[in-house]
Amino acid sequence: MSEPTTKVEITPLELKKRREQGESLIVLDIREPHELKISVLPDIMHIPMGELTDRIEELEARKGDEIVVVCRAGNRSSVIAEFLRENGFERVYNLTGGMNLWADTVDQSFQKY
Repeated sequence: MSEPTTKVEITPLELKKRREQGESLIVLDIREPHELKISVLPDIMHIPMGELTDRIEELEARKGDEIVVVCRAGNRSSVIAEFLRENGFERVYNLTGGMNLWADTVDQSFQKY
């Protein structure tokens, strides 16, 4: 298993670069289903924030993997990233600025809301 990380945030540009380099990252989108109809990254794991405590076992087998938590603006995902770290997930990052910052800095075709 890899070493725990002390870094808790990742920028959209860093995430884009790491995904393009083929790094194995779990992108956990915690937004509601209707939000994914507005904008969504490819190859995500979707567990809405309100369901995470009931569905955390879906992540247990991936506990040693790097997980990037995503929401609209980075606030909800920050809370969930901290929750996961408190529950033994050691390599968890919050996507700084969420999907709205992704739209500003990586792909302007993504709709902000």
